[in-house]
Amino acid sequence: MKVQASLLSLAIASTLALAAAPAQAAAPSKSAAIARADALLGNHASLVRRAAADAFVARDVIVDANGTEHVRFDRTYNGLPMIGGDVVVHSRNGKLAGTSETLTTAARPGLRPQLRRDQAIVAAGAHFGSKFIGAPSSRMVIYALGTAPVLAHEVTFNGIKADQTPTEMHYFVDATNGRILNQWDSVQTAKPGPGGSGSCVGATSVAGTGKTMAVGDVVLNTTKCGSSYQMVDMTRGGGATHNMSMKTSGMGAVYSGSTNVWGNNLISNSQTVAADAHYGIAMTWDYYKTQHGRNGIANDGVGAISRVHYGRNYQNAFWSDSCFCMTFGDGDNGASILPLVAMDVAGHEMSHGVTSRTAKLVYSGESGGLNEANSDIFGTMVEYYANNPNNAPNYVMGEKLFPNNADMSKAIRWMFKPSLDGRSPDCYTGSIGSLDVHYSSGVANHFYYLLAEGAVVPAGFGAGTWANLTPASLVCNGNTALTGIGRTAAGAIWYRALTVYMTSSTNYAAARTATLSAATDLYGAGSAQYNAVNAAWAAVSVVPAI
Repeated sequence: MKVQASLLSLAIASTLALAAAPAQAAAPSKSAAIARADALLGNHASLVRRAAADAFVARDVIVDANGTEHVRFDRTYNGLPMIGGDVVVHSRNGKLAGTSETLTTAARPGLRPQLRRDQAIVAAGAHFGSKFIGAPSSRMVIYALGTAPVLAHEVTFNGIKADQTPTEMHYFVDATNGRILNQWDSVQTAKPGPGGSGSCVGATSVAGTGKTMAVGDVVLNTTKCGSSYQMVDMTRGGGATHNMSMKTSGMGAVYSGSTNVWGNNLISNSQTVAADAHYGIAMTWDYYKTQHGRNGIANDGVGAISRVHYGRNYQNAFWSDSCFCMTFGDGDNGASILPLVAMDVAGHEMSHGVTSRTAKLVYSGESGGLNEANSDIFGTMVEYYANNPNNAPNYVMGEKLFPNNADMSKAIRWMFKPSLDGRSPDCYTGSIGSLDVHYSSGVANHFYYLLAEGAVVPAGFGAGTWANLTPASLVCNGNTALTGIGRTAAGAIWYRALTVYMTSSTNYAAARTATLSAATDLYGAGSAQYNAVNAAWAAVSVVPAI
């Protein structure tokens, strides 16, 4: 078997009957929905495990076409952020229909730390393997991702890893004994690592030509500024593409030029990969808008920055909340890996931003694997949405990054058979949360492929090829009769599960419940789609506890 050359408990209190797809609510309607949900939190304190000093701040609102409201709240206790205390309130006509949450107790810890702030920073610093930039910061929080909430210091270190990836590590240090409770990086990459816009007065939106590396010549929406042009897409919230010029700090400079033709299809031209990134992000924006009614990453119509030519021979791509930006390295300029601006990679990174504005899945353990899988799933769906003839859509992540790769034996991940990379499991086990999130994502990727396509071997990967796959090798329970429901239905179910039912610490069992609830909302309990969700999870060994 060839392996890749470079790797790039939610509690649903009830399910909701839904006759139509979610609709976007106007601002006044959202405010009223928040007020109603806030009142329900007060009236159902035991259901949401509310303590007397708990407070709630609304972070997101979804109002369905039938009037059902889903309000997502972050929680504090005595003014301290509660990590894992978030809850989604589901209601209709002012009556509670259910909640989504992971917190299981109203017990709260004492608020007198035994460990000082400086001691917590020292404890966290012993685990930070990179040279840090600036002074580390610390704040007191309630860490509620375990069985009982704990008073903790959240210590944050910023730095640059040896491979040039920026890092913003968050460590949760028990304020009683100094134990590291958990840690994760808020910079979210496409693959595992080895251990400012310009302004323009009187700008007009114009259509230019991008001569890309990966998908040939495409239409790019840009901006005309006087006699020059900029890679700023006014039709998609002002999202812009910047040149980092091989630097690893700052935001670089927005691409500008005297003509509205960008690149020459060769990576020797700096504008070529910029055109790839600009196009990939545009297709991702359009996918979310047309398929799910989502208006940009934060659903507020505001575009993000794409930074290309980051670092020197940097072989990764990442999303960062701190700059609200996607960043793409140049690989080794095609010696073994091309610039990381393929469309599915662009969709992957932008989808990390969507996760950060919805379920906010914690980037460690099983929730981290689901976070990564969500980006793979929607990166793939963007590729199918664009349906570019020069980039045949498939369930192989990042195959366009590798030269001379017609058989797709080199890739970031293979969603239909995650173990082709030699590290990702095909089937769920209780220890999966101990894996790097890029590997634990495999089970959710596998589930999604089976849900959409069924136990069908993709063309080019069957018996006699390098992968040598059979239908039996695609399932964990022998169910080769498994049939798919198609990408549109599968995507709708996964998106609704993410935005309505998943919370920050959703695990695999809870993801199963969330997708079944989403299928019930969209298609009805006992529908073919509902049954397919159940069967696809069983086929990757995610089954109800006995």
